[in-house]
Amino acid sequence: MALAVDLVGIALPVALVFQATRQPYPWACAVVAALAWLCVQAGRHRYATRSLGESRAALPVLYDWLILLGVLAVARTAVGEISEPSLALLGLAPGLLLTASCRKMTHRHLAAARREAHAVRKVLVIGEPSAADHVVGHLAGRTDHAYVVVGVVPVGNANLECGAPVSARLGSVMPSAPSGDSALVLGAARDHRAELVLVAPGPRMAGERLKRLSWALHDAGLPLAVLPGLVDVSMRRVQLAAPAGLAMLHIAPPTRRGVQIQLKSAMDRAGAAAGLLVLAPLFGLIAAAIRLGSPGPAFHKQIRHGQNCAPFTMWKFRTMVVDAEARKAELTAANENDGLMFKMRRDPRVTSVGRLLRRCSLDELPQLVNVLRGEMSLVGPRPPLPEEVARYDEIELRRLAVKPGITGLWQVSGRSDLSWDETVALDLQYVDNWSFTSDVDVMARTLRAVVDGRGAY
Repeated sequence: MALAVDLVGIALPVALVFQATRQPYPWACAVVAALAWLCVQAGRHRYATRSLGESRAALPVLYDWLILLGVLAVARTAVGEISEPSLALLGLAPGLLLTASCRKMTHRHLAAARREAHAVRKVLVIGEPSAADHVVGHLAGRTDHAYVVVGVVPVGNANLECGAPVSARLGSVMPSAPSGDSALVLGAARDHRAELVLVAPGPRMAGERLKRLSWALHDAGLPLAVLPGLVDVSMRRVQLAAPAGLAMLHIAPPTRRGVQIQLKSAMDRAGAAAGLLVLAPLFGLIAAAIRLGSPGPAFHKQIRHGQNCAPFTMWKFRTMVVDAEARKAELTAANENDGLMFKMRRDPRVTSVGRLLRRCSLDELPQLVNVLRGEMSLVGPRPPLPEEVARYDEIELRRLAVKPGITGLWQVSGRSDLSWDETVALDLQYVDNWSFTSDVDVMARTLRAVVDGRGAY
């Protein structure tokens, strides 16, 4: 499907545009452009099993499309082609949109297949029981990856608690015979029909022993992967080095300053200013509906904590009755969130107009004022209440290392339907791995989350 969309999505629009405007050689140009597009995609490994459908981001497609423009510009100069460049751009633009849409569809299809345990790779895990339990539990807890554990080969005599099948067990020390470990591991891999061996290194499985095992696996044609022990670290922050033959991972610190941060701030303020101007009529209609629906002001202000725990006044459209804060203590026992946030699916304090505003996420729009003032960002963790921050531990306080946002990974991943631990994990993933392109991706996914409305209450 990806090949067909890429081929037709470039060839047909180019041919139609060139033919309609009477440019020379319309079909030849269309074929050349389509083949060049396929070559660029193939050269960037977009059709490889490890990458096709693994990402829904549109920015890699844009990068590939810009490369295509460069390739075609060079080819045009080389052969002396005389078509109008603006018409060529017009003909190539639909291919960009169609390829990006196809990648999103492929990603959704792959995600749905993996929820049913299809399109996965069978993995044999090797490691000390505690490490193996952690790996198996982590992989089993999520379906957004390609690995399913079919067996474990524990190292040592400790008990394995994950419940995965065990068909062999390695000794606590490296065997004297070079084939001691490899024979057991290869036998277990054959028994479970494993397609990949995943090693969690430890004191009993490292150095020379791991090297010998890798030789045997590679000689048998079985791929090997080694876990470095890191969790939720973006690949763009990882660099590989091998000083003195030691495989070493360099982990870049999270981006906290520099050009990207300045660009984010400029985009925040420009977007907030434009949003306030464009949405001014809607603000008036919402404010009138709130005032007519229940007594009290149209806007609600609340003290929240922002970056580095700095307090600020956050603005929202009022969605509850005026004495909602006073009544909160009465509803503490009905809290449906398992953490520090208070959430009720059918909160009696929410007005009828407020329920609609929450369903459409329109109650958050006044926070554009906070973004314009530099207290918030368009994308980031949600700003917590002072009483929540007072109960934060060291890990949860890390959520406040960046500016809070109107939208973020929490909003596009389920909102109030998520557990507290899932919310914190998503926020920390954003805080540690932030990039300007990730903000663009979150904002693109926000529209779908608003339309879907899941978890908005």
